[in-house]
Amino acid sequence: MMKPSLASCWTLLVALLALRAAPALAHAGLPETSNVTVRPGNENDMLVGATFGALISRDKGQSWRWICPEGMSIGAWRPERYHWLASGEIIAATGNALVSSKDNGCTWNTHPFFKETWATSLTVYPADERLMYITTGKPYVPNSIFRSEDGGETWKELVPLNSDTRYSTLRIAPSNPQRLYVSGQDLSGLFLMRSDNAGATWTRLPQPFSQFQSPYDFVVMVVSPLSADVLWAKVSAQGNSYFLKSTDGGATFVSQLDVPDVFTGAETSADGRTAWVSTPSNMYRGRDGEAFSALALPNGNACATRVGNVLYGCGSSWLHEWALASSTDEGTTWQPIFGLTGIQGAHVCAEGTPIQQACPSRWPQMAATLNATGSNTPDAGVPDGGTPPPPPPKGGCSASAGLAPSALLLLALALSRSSRRQPRSL
Repeated sequence: MMKPSLASCWTLLVALLALRAAPALAHAGLPETSNVTVRPGNENDMLVGATFGALISRDKGQSWRWICPEGMSIGAWRPERYHWLASGEIIAATGNALVSSKDNGCTWNTHPFFKETWATSLTVYPADERLMYITTGKPYVPNSIFRSEDGGETWKELVPLNSDTRYSTLRIAPSNPQRLYVSGQDLSGLFLMRSDNAGATWTRLPQPFSQFQSPYDFVVMVVSPLSADVLWAKVSAQGNSYFLKSTDGGATFVSQLDVPDVFTGAETSADGRTAWVSTPSNMYRGRDGEAFSALALPNGNACATRVGNVLYGCGSSWLHEWALASSTDEGTTWQPIFGLTGIQGAHVCAEGTPIQQACPSRWPQMAATLNATGSNTPDAGVPDGGTPPPPPPKGGCSASAGLAPSALLLLALALSRSSRRQPRSL
């Protein structure tokens, strides 16, 4: 039998839902963060991808503002990550279009070169931002691996166009930037392609994964910073996702962890001895000689990005109040950076820019969804050295209009999480 307090909350929330549609449903479900980017050479500039667009900070995370997806013209497509280049340009492969902004996120343009296919992955060469790689993977249209030497203005194919092949991801080996890895699928099955000369020639490594039944969604995720032959990837089969490690340049892979969920991102420590992998629910950590295990936080939502010795992680404001935090002890403890309730309104842009025209009018609806207190005025952000607004009150049921969407989403998430099976480490 449902406990009286839970039953009363449920009754109230169902009634509220009947009276008004939750605004979050217009943005594909529960609002969450999904990735984080720190601009090289300027740590004041941070960009966080989200299920409801993006969030931008120009003051090292003290204040955050919303960039609506309508102003970016990305629709429901969400980049696996954004690249905020040292030059100031922001660029991302959305899984569909290649989008970029040269005015700090106020005007976004779609590159016409990829309008007939899907840009599935963008990788920027760390030592020279003019050098970029893109993979494409739209079914039944010609796809390839592309290289740009002018910061994404022009692109040329590195392998012949083929409508039977779909490429998912490209990764550069930090210890040897001539070494490239690309994952994909064609009529013969899943494969990994490796290049030792920056894409001039390639070795194809079939990945049959005969230990799994009907494997799919093979994606190379991260390469060790110290060894070009060590890399991690993921593959799915029979309702589980498997986190794989190769120590022989992708010739063979061994499963490190399997979960009844989807792996969304991976990261390694600077020495390559620790790896993190995230799902929409948890972050897992594995050290050399140890099995992977779930960290206490974040839960309900996770992502991992390392900048120097700092690990940034996405979290769920619906469960532990922060949407982004940092860790200096490999994820054992976290220092909150911001929560969704502290967003200060739409991104402040010059009159006539797409974000200025599209986002402020949509902010009140989004603010109600997030229970955020920020406005659209230019001085609404948190000043340097300030503190974000306090989180909403805890405990009990509330019939206030501001708390109703948040409580409804939290209850839905809690009910869905209670039905998950526990993953097992290998």
